[in-house]
Amino acid sequence: MRYSNTKTYFYSHIEPFSMERTIDLVNERIRDGNAVVVTAERMPDLVAELGEEGALAEVDVVTTGTFGAMCSSGVFLNFGHADPPIRMERVWLNDVEAYAGIAAVDAYLGATQQSETRRDEYGGAHVIEDLVSGNSVELRAHSRGTDCYPRRTVRTEVGLSDLNQAVMVNPRNAYQRYNAAVNTSDRVLHTYMGMLLPNHGNVTYSGAGVLNPISNDPTFRYIGAGVPIFLGGGEGVIIGEGTQHSPAGGFGTLMVSGDMKGMSSEYLRAATMHGYGVTLYVGLGVPIPVLDIETVRATAVTDAGIEVDVVDYSVPERSRPTIRTVSYADLRSGKVMIEGEEVTTSPLSSFRRARQVAEDLAERITAGRMTLALPTRRIDATRSARPMREIAQGPRVREIMDRQVVSITGDDPVTEAAKKLLKGETNHLVVLDGAGRLAGIVTTYDLSKAVLRPERARSVANVMTRRVITTVPDEPVDIAAQKLRRNNISALPVVDADRRVVGMLTANNLSRLIGRGRE
Repeated sequence: MRYSNTKTYFYSHIEPFSMERTIDLVNERIRDGNAVVVTAERMPDLVAELGEEGALAEVDVVTTGTFGAMCSSGVFLNFGHADPPIRMERVWLNDVEAYAGIAAVDAYLGATQQSETRRDEYGGAHVIEDLVSGNSVELRAHSRGTDCYPRRTVRTEVGLSDLNQAVMVNPRNAYQRYNAAVNTSDRVLHTYMGMLLPNHGNVTYSGAGVLNPISNDPTFRYIGAGVPIFLGGGEGVIIGEGTQHSPAGGFGTLMVSGDMKGMSSEYLRAATMHGYGVTLYVGLGVPIPVLDIETVRATAVTDAGIEVDVVDYSVPERSRPTIRTVSYADLRSGKVMIEGEEVTTSPLSSFRRARQVAEDLAERITAGRMTLALPTRRIDATRSARPMREIAQGPRVREIMDRQVVSITGDDPVTEAAKKLLKGETNHLVVLDGAGRLAGIVTTYDLSKAVLRPERARSVANVMTRRVITTVPDEPVDIAAQKLRRNNISALPVVDADRRVVGMLTANNLSRLIGRGRE
């Protein structure tokens, strides 16, 4: 039995493979203790050293691994019947609500569900980690009561060993790759990709690159329904394609399941993304049998060969603009170039722990504790995920904005600005430059400050606010409203692509829109 996970490889012999490689033969070698298993991280070096034919002759299995935030995760729990029995219609675990609309004493706990008392400091992921760590949690349930389930409330403590079943079912795990994230706005953003500093101050990314399961089998020849996997430190199985599965664009996903009673908190860790919410870090690995040259080529992928887009998360749209394309090798180097500047990169996932997943999986296979299987049902490698079907579009800024805008130039005297504001037609004056583009904004508050220092406030340019928060005609009204609320302002100049002012959105516009909705 040989397990290869070092940069130098020692083999007793390498000869042309004379027998047809099958999954049965690989499993026989595993049971006999003769299987050669390498991690996906080491496979590229091995292929470079031995060649494709040599690697095919020598390697039986390549193990993959990933460890990162996988929000679309959760667990089905069966609590057993109480006495008198209760049909639990609402269920909470440590004040985190679980979905109970499936049976009398079953519930599904989602990883991202937040505590009703501690909000995003504690959620479903924390309950999962507590249970796997051997801690008890408070179970609370309500019911209206029926003839066969007369009890109306129950409150107790349960641990993992008290449950009949605790079956992890994760609708979307093991993303093939993730877009990297950057922020070109002038404020900090808090996202599921972590904290993004303003003015492309950092780039965040996720994923295991060379170790990623789907990156090593992008056509899903061996990754499919029924394939045994490493999940959360225990054994699991692939159910099929994950939700939002979109391999045509390089974003394949997997739906997976496993017995949580065999899992470990080393590979299931709760976390909170500040300003976003709760998530669960999951360790997942898939073994890939090496049956032909095509498999060798696929598993010889490197970080340099896996490209991702750096996407601007400051744009509040489904299809965010791509700033540039980089490789995982670029991201893992710690620096990438964005608009001529060197920007620091930082991972949200743990490559060290992903490597540990792949190594632990390899050790299980070499020890004969786990054999392989081919998919019972193939996963579609050509599918593209569709966006949500919306039967009505929400209101846009252009539908409610004021089109008559009072403007002034920076060279005009402050007295001229005061006259325009005192007319009562507006509380905001947009300041235009010589080309008619937005240069600033003046409000009655700016003028009140100017009165205190008249010697410094002779022209509008001296008193105007230069950092102007703006909107665009096609922006959804709810996004524009968030800008007003977040910045504690009452108006947004509406600008076109050339920064020319085409309208003004005010709090009054929003009030009228809300009023129409109530009619």
